[in-house]
Amino acid sequence: MDDSVNARLNRVQERIQAVCRRAGRNPSEVRLVAVTKTVAVDRIREGIEAGLGILGENYIQEASDKIAALGAGAAQWHFIGRLQTNKARHAAVLFDWVHSVDNLKLAQELDRRAGVLGRRLAILVQVNVSGETSKGGTTLDDTRALVDRIGRLDHLDLKGLMTMPPFFDDPDRARPFFASLRELRDAIGPPLADLSMGMSGDFEAAIEEGATLVRVGTALFGPRS
Repeated sequence: MDDSVNARLNRVQERIQAVCRRAGRNPSEVRLVAVTKTVAVDRIREGIEAGLGILGENYIQEASDKIAALGAGAAQWHFIGRLQTNKARHAAVLFDWVHSVDNLKLAQELDRRAGVLGRRLAILVQVNVSGETSKGGTTLDDTRALVDRIGRLDHLDLKGLMTMPPFFDDPDRARPFFASLRELRDAIGPPLADLSMGMSGDFEAAIEEGATLVRVGTALFGPRS
């Protein structure tokens, strides 16, 4: 089987289109975030040339090095890892979106840093739907209040919600967690529109449950060493 990023991307896109047909969704509603953590710059460049338009990074320093090598305009850069407040100033410079805002202090610092730069930063509120202590995210119960407070900040563009379910070998077991995030988004209503959920092993179930952003790494670039 062809292991090129182009071939892998074609296979992932075919899977997205197929699941959208099954779910009665327009494939244009689903955006692919290519997770490039630990992926070599040459391999990422191959992906950009194949048509990848959104790159997701987990670590500030690694992302900074790759953005310097590839160019900020090479793609839309999304921060998808856990973000410490003291790294917010770097995130506001480097990234177009931050998926992992889970507390007001972090949101306020991102807002302040974006204001200094004269820009609006797109963000998602991360929700810990599973309640696992090892995962970041605000609670289901606290999400509405956090969304309300963030909505008053001038330099953040609140797009929606993000979650990471527990790891399961069977993607259908992750489905209730995806459904919970969609139900929460729908209950809160505007301005929330996007749902960032689903990875290589379960993105089809996530799309069936309403994902608009799927974070896919292994299926695009192969197993990490």
